[in-house]
Amino acid sequence: MSAITRILVVEDESAIREMLHFTLARAGFHVVEAGDASAAREEIASACPDLVLLDWMLPGVSGIDLARKLRREDRTSDVPIIMLTAKTEEEHKIRGLECGADDYVTKPFSPRELVARINAVLRRTRPANEDEAIEFGGLSVDPVGHRVSANGKALELGPTEYRLLHFFMTHAERVYTRAQLLDHVWGDNVYIEERTIDVHIRRLRKVLADEGYDRFIQTVRGTGYRFSNQV
Repeated sequence: MSAITRILVVEDESAIREMLHFTLARAGFHVVEAGDASAAREEIASACPDLVLLDWMLPGVSGIDLARKLRREDRTSDVPIIMLTAKTEEEHKIRGLECGADDYVTKPFSPRELVARINAVLRRTRPANEDEAIEFGGLSVDPVGHRVSANGKALELGPTEYRLLHFFMTHAERVYTRAQLLDHVWGDNVYIEERTIDVHIRRLRKVLADEGYDRFIQTVRGTGYRFSNQV
């Protein structure tokens, strides 16, 4: 996985940037650097990275604002983002995750921890093999048989709810807007109202509720939805 993975490090402090480059290159990643949001956009325009390691405090456009912009753009909406920051308060962590980050690492951190977190995010965010069964906290989807089960009990889903659940489970822990869900689940050539998503979300939650899995589909106020077993 790591030998072919391109990571963009966005960090304004050169000493930290050099340390990150050395650590990640040693772990087998291909590393490119940027000292601010503008340089990061240039690197992304040149070649889209597989993951962005993004410092919260950047000169000019902040890391939080850059993360939001990357999530809104089609080309980078699925690129995993890990925020780096010295801020340890829970409020800041929540802000980072809600802006679209996939994980949050506080400074100081050990190189081994950082590499482990990067590999974990890549495993979680890269789509599973189309024929590979997916299991998430006791909830399972079998793409070959088009079957869904919860704790071994078969669940009956409509075709749209099935596609929605499959997408959520292969992209867990990430927030998606209604527009992004429409593009990924329905396709960009289908013209339906974004609020149609809410109808299918309610149907999916209703089926999952009997086994207590409706809590996995979380509403993120002002943004969209996230599939997670974290409160």
